[in-house]
Amino acid sequence: MTERDETTVLTIAVLGGTGKEGSGLALRWANSGYKVVIGSRNAQRGADKADELNKLLGGEYISGTGNEDAAAQAHIVVLSVPYDAHKSTLESVKAHLSGKILVDVSVPIKPPAVTSVYIPEGHSAALEARDMLGDEVRVVAAFQNVSAVHLKKLEHDVNCDVLVCGDDEEAKQNVIQLVEAAGMRGIDAGPLANAVAAEALTPVLLYINKKYQVKGAGIRITGLA
Repeated sequence: MTERDETTVLTIAVLGGTGKEGSGLALRWANSGYKVVIGSRNAQRGADKADELNKLLGGEYISGTGNEDAAAQAHIVVLSVPYDAHKSTLESVKAHLSGKILVDVSVPIKPPAVTSVYIPEGHSAALEARDMLGDEVRVVAAFQNVSAVHLKKLEHDVNCDVLVCGDDEEAKQNVIQLVEAAGMRGIDAGPLANAVAAEALTPVLLYINKKYQVKGAGIRITGLA
């Protein structure tokens, strides 16, 4: 485990933080010194997951509660829920997001065809979030192509770049800092409209995992210094 940086003061809420990817990111951010709140539809489940992660960290660094309370506490809200819960979760926390950054991790996937690209009516989950939340919320898409397999192994190097898409330059840079705090390289991948491509890569990676019998296939952007 790396030494925690206690100087970080931002609070991050991870909605859907009881899932594999959400909890893995929460663990890494808490280990880097951020105050982290796990959000769940069930407040007790959020609290239980926080206790589990705190045992891995060896201290009380993460709290857990319901999604609305978690969003209200945070400076940055990370949405890591299955696509079928995307709209309902946003509706439940919308009142607590004004003036904040929402990092949308969700990927439109239509089971059982999880290895085939599915383009929703709004073109991407992140664009649907922006249209639902309005201009007062700075929506950034990121982390769609990161496998949860190694996130909870804090000593493990996550061999994947993170494409960061958004229309607000400052918000994108803030999210790139979160990517680096989680041990990965963030790549500015342009406006939020480009989230269509980033989200569509996820079922492609799932197909590659299945085809080649591997876990955690990711992406690397070549040619950068």
